[in-house]
Amino acid sequence: MNPEIQRRRTFAIISHPDAGKTTLTEKFLLFGGQIQVAGAVKSNKIRKTATSDWMEIERQRGISVSTSVMEFEYKDYKINILDTPGHQDFAEDTFRTLTAVDSAIIVVDSAKGVETQTRRLMEVCRMRKTPVIIFINKLDREGRDPFELLDELEEELQLHVRPLSWPIGQGQRFRGVYNIYQQALNLFTPDKQRITQRVEVDIDGSELDEYVGETPADQLRTDLELLNGVYDDFNADEYREASVAPVFFGSALNNFGVQELLDTFVEIAPAPQPTQAEERLVSPEEPNFSGFIFKITANIDPNHRSSIAFCKVCSGQFERNTPYLHVRQGKALRFTSPVQFMAQRKETIEQAWAGDIVGLPNTGNTFKIGDTLTNGEQLHFRGLPSFSPELFKYIENADPMRSKQLERGIQQLMDEGVAQLFTRTFNGRKIIGTVGQLQFEVIQYRLEHEYNALCRWEPAHLYKACWITSDNDDELKRFSQRKYQYMAEDREGRMVFLADSAYVLQMAQEDFPDIQFHFNSERFG
Repeated sequence: MNPEIQRRRTFAIISHPDAGKTTLTEKFLLFGGQIQVAGAVKSNKIRKTATSDWMEIERQRGISVSTSVMEFEYKDYKINILDTPGHQDFAEDTFRTLTAVDSAIIVVDSAKGVETQTRRLMEVCRMRKTPVIIFINKLDREGRDPFELLDELEEELQLHVRPLSWPIGQGQRFRGVYNIYQQALNLFTPDKQRITQRVEVDIDGSELDEYVGETPADQLRTDLELLNGVYDDFNADEYREASVAPVFFGSALNNFGVQELLDTFVEIAPAPQPTQAEERLVSPEEPNFSGFIFKITANIDPNHRSSIAFCKVCSGQFERNTPYLHVRQGKALRFTSPVQFMAQRKETIEQAWAGDIVGLPNTGNTFKIGDTLTNGEQLHFRGLPSFSPELFKYIENADPMRSKQLERGIQQLMDEGVAQLFTRTFNGRKIIGTVGQLQFEVIQYRLEHEYNALCRWEPAHLYKACWITSDNDDELKRFSQRKYQYMAEDREGRMVFLADSAYVLQMAQEDFPDIQFHFNSERFG
């Protein structure tokens, strides 16, 4: 086995909004020595913002709207973290990110428990058999009973859990966490920058009472006895097979329980796993390079208006200045300045191994999400979800002097996959389709602040966008003539039927049985 590949750990941090995901990412970076002071994500007093929230709109709102990629060395491991947006309007970005990782950490708020978005994300992990570790956060605040939370996790997320640490009290009575995995006690001292005090104690000895008090110590002994009776011993292979999820407790904001989570994670988490291509299963150990584009970000450096494609290396070794085949375009590309990331900071690299995420300059919009790069083999990596839009609006130019900037801005933002663009056939009006209202605000904000272009939205009363195909060309022609006012094209020039009601769609399907209606742009073409 290649030691370079074995020491890689590539994972996503996912959760419902405001569970503390970005704060946890910050603390991991703190331990990795990448940052000296963690930035509070939502503090007006502290002007530093979270390292992973680098877009201006993220800083203003205190939420993540785009997945950011960060890498650092910790002990003997090379860690690649993908911090994802929690807000459901950006779920598509998060779901795509889950195709590029080998494991995930789910953050749960101890007061709120399992929330809607957590449930949806877990479904994707289960579908892909992605191993998960659960971090129950905000123990320094009053929350729910830990046993109740464990039951809810099992029931709501449909998985088996195994606590590897256990809290002693919570909120005002929070004394610390007992690390079951390492059999050590971590005493809680609220401090956002320093690391907690850790002591080796005999759980049955009197020194435990001295550290945390007699009543909390007795409660801990009772809880641990109950845990050992209810849950099987932890087995790392079962975790890697995604049949059990280890659970840790702590407070990311106060830096508590984070190092224990990180230490256990690097030890038990899977190294890069094989990736399924349409043609075959690709092993990370193969000598030949292969990788796929799972994300594109425009303006990662506003001074240079650069667009960068994020490539997950699936096998072999990527090397700078080596020609690789762009499978969709059928041509060889050479990359002179591939980069790796620390959120917005990036540095040029000479090589990368399976499991790494490499940033490739996307000049001239070379890449689309889902593109494959190889040493020459015809491979197609699939499974990057593309959602059918649920909300539609006409986008209009609010400043005719800046038409070019608007055109370019729309093109680059659509490349990122944040929304879809349709052009009506009969009048050329442009419609943007998204899965959430917040995306319209983000698009408008970014067009203005990154492209110096102004737009305004006008309502488009549409029910569904359906891509249409048929083996019967005459039928297709007849359909597009009959439904002329409903027809549009997407950015690939494919025919799209814009139905304004369920009834119109149903009638179209009944009247034209030879035509296939696709609700997901990825299932064909």
